[in-house]
Order: sequence, then C-alpha cells, then structure tokens
Amino acid sequence: MAAVGTVYERIDHEIREFVDEQHMFFVATAPREGGHVNLSPKGLDTLRILDDLTVAYLDLTGSGAETAAHLRDDGRITLMFCAFSGRPRIVRLFGRGAVCERGAADFDRLVAHFPVLPGIRSVITVDVDRVADSCGFAVPRYDYVGDRDVLPRQLARRTEAELAAYRDATNATSIDGLPAFGRRADAGEAGSARR
Repeated sequence: MAAVGTVYERIDHEIREFVDEQHMFFVATAPREGGHVNLSPKGLDTLRILDDLTVAYLDLTGSGAETAAHLRDDGRITLMFCAFSGRPRIVRLFGRGAVCERGAADFDRLVAHFPVLPGIRSVITVDVDRVADSCGFAVPRYDYVGDRDVLPRQLARRTEAELAAYRDATNATSIDGLPAFGRRADAGEAGSARR
C-alpha cells in the first residue's frame, strides 16, 4: 500500500479482508439541498459485503433517522473504515443507498445475512460505485476491548409494538424534517422520484 490513495474497480479480496477485520465503520449521508450532513458510527457485527459492488448493514432502532431520510431524499452514501490497530489504512465505499424496511419484498432475504439482533428497523443496502483507500497515517491507535451491549439490551426490553410506536414518535422525520420512517416516509417516497 502506497502513501497516496488508490481507487479500485471493486471490493477485491484485500479490501474485503480489511473491512471484515474492522469492528467499527462510519456512515455519511446528506440531504439533496441544504440541511445537515450526518455521520454515524456503527458496530455490533452489522455489516456484510454481499458482492464485489454491494454492501449491506443492519439499521437498528435509534434516536435519529438521518441516514434513512437522506437516502430517501438523495441516495448518496459513503461508508468509511479506519484501521485503529495494525498497519494504518482508511477505506471508503461511495455509492447509492436504499432503505429496506420490515415487510418489504427483499427484507427477509437481506436480514438473513446478519445475526439476530433486537430492534432491527431496516437493512441499508449500498450499490458501490467507488472504492478508494488512503494512508490513515494520522489515525490514532486504539485497542479493541469489545462491543457495547447497551443498545441491544435496551431494545430487547421492548416489544415489537413498543418499538414500532417509538419509531413512529421519534423516527418519522430527520432533524431537517425529511421523511424517514413510517407514514411520512411512504408518502415522501411515493411523491418524489429517485434520481
């Protein structure tokens, strides 16, 4: 690996190995116009590489719904993986994302790739159109101690009906008012053409 970045045609074996070794990744999205850029850390063994140009990750119920809202509005997404131990490296997967909620045609097929976790809100799929790495020389070293189990424990305490009510109350829109989950999202997708 050279100090300067490299662009790859696909997620090759070396990139796949690097991604699979990471315990955490970051997801960045933005609305089509104005609004806030969102950047979210993810963990808990929730990412899968489905093929050389497709990845998916589990979207668990949480306090916000920016990624879903941005994907419904614009579709652009970037996933970033940093080496916090071993050789320094950063890999970014750029592409177009889609939200596959419970009850959607592909949901059962997609969710079967993942461990069973409480509070699954959707599966986010990404059609990757650019794979690139960079040096990561300034990323600090950290030791992986383990995954936090706070979110799964909290979600496991709620029934599916309680989780659905929570999503209706807190995940219907983004912080900028874009439709994310529930009735507003369904109406927003039906009323706007995807680019």
